[in-house]
Amino acid sequence: MKAPDCSSEVAANGESPFMPRLVALAVIALMAATPSWATGEIEGLITQADRDRLANYDATREEALKEARAGGSAKDLATLEKVIAPAQQSWSGFDMTGDWQCRTIKAGGLAQLVVYGWFRCRVTDDGSGWTLTKLTGSQKTKGRFFTDSDTRQTYLGTFAVNDDPFPAYGKGPESDQVGYAFLMSPRSWRIEFPAPYYESKLDILEFRR
Repeated sequence: MKAPDCSSEVAANGESPFMPRLVALAVIALMAATPSWATGEIEGLITQADRDRLANYDATREEALKEARAGGSAKDLATLEKVIAPAQQSWSGFDMTGDWQCRTIKAGGLAQLVVYGWFRCRVTDDGSGWTLTKLTGSQKTKGRFFTDSDTRQTYLGTFAVNDDPFPAYGKGPESDQVGYAFLMSPRSWRIEFPAPYYESKLDILEFRR
């Protein structure tokens, strides 16, 4: 971007009319140099529908797990309980970047409990935050993380099927995704998606090295 030439124009009060623009550019540059999860940037991105999903997260999760425990197979229930059992750990000092195995667990809703197989996911860092891409499997996600607390990240992403391109976040509830990410161990973590648009009441995306 070419900087405006403000040397030849001065307002009647002696101030350059470009000064507010220069200040704004300086703020944008500062934000670009700062990790996104430390700037509050999520407040300008998240949709009202996703705000509502997070606001109802606890109740949605409780209902989904109740249905899963009532109708899931013993094997799938054992997997679910193992995934949600670990205490939440601090994200401080943890490096999420790299390749991961990932699988989806769907709780509540039509099938009550389904545990899918392992696929490939990758997390990258472009200097403005962590970005997740699910690389394989028919149902994929791509999005970014924002710090909610020391033990919880907020994930904003979009949903795509097979080789379809990922839509931009904010296109609508069919493709928008929101969830909370929790660190389970130095080699595992998960994202919990409350009230996903399709099939279930809670989706859990589990990651392991």
